[in-house]
Amino acid sequence: MTDRHAELDTAFERVITAARDHLAAVRAADGRADDDEVWRAYVELNNASFEYDELLLDAFGEVTPWDVDPIDPDEADRQFGVGLGGVDGNEPEDPHEHVISVRQRRDYRIPSVTALLRLAETARRTTAQGGDEPITPVETVGEAVLELMQAGDVSLSALDIPELESLDGVVVVAEVGKPLDPEAFDDADGTGPFGLETGDRLVDRLDEHANIDLDDEEEVDQSVAPKA
Repeated sequence: MTDRHAELDTAFERVITAARDHLAAVRAADGRADDDEVWRAYVELNNASFEYDELLLDAFGEVTPWDVDPIDPDEADRQFGVGLGGVDGNEPEDPHEHVISVRQRRDYRIPSVTALLRLAETARRTTAQGGDEPITPVETVGEAVLELMQAGDVSLSALDIPELESLDGVVVVAEVGKPLDPEAFDDADGTGPFGLETGDRLVDRLDEHANIDLDDEEEVDQSVAPKA
């Protein structure tokens, strides 16, 4: 066996070892994104595959299906953050804001208060099934909206229902110095949690337009109303 063949065998064994190490790292990471051990094993497998492909081409004029380019391990570490605080748990300093705040308001028209209260009461009964406490009726529009949001995913998407007609809204995006602490505000404080503090920066405001012409809608309702 020539030295070239021996070198090719060694490169082949390196591919096998690198593939096993990469699989072991992936299993150990268990789906964690940006795991540095998985990245190192990937770079090793990539370079082992490239070396074997080059030697196979040189020895026999044959190639593998692996169309890869070599990766400089030192450059790969710098790109991934290894050596800059990524391995020992100290993340490199980020020059950007760490907290982004999204604040939304949307108004709704209520075609039928009775229908809305009935829907909210059904949601309350469904949620309370199996409980021991008596179920109290839903009496106000505000109470109904809160009940529907709590029964859903506690977002405005829970209010995308026929019993509510979406009107205009607004979304405010801001960079803030610290995250919201709801306990820092009284339950009755409806403005404090939405205010910007000194040092916070308003990025932009997005206006939402429902394009509902209430006057035209009222005219249509009157035109189809039954005669007395």
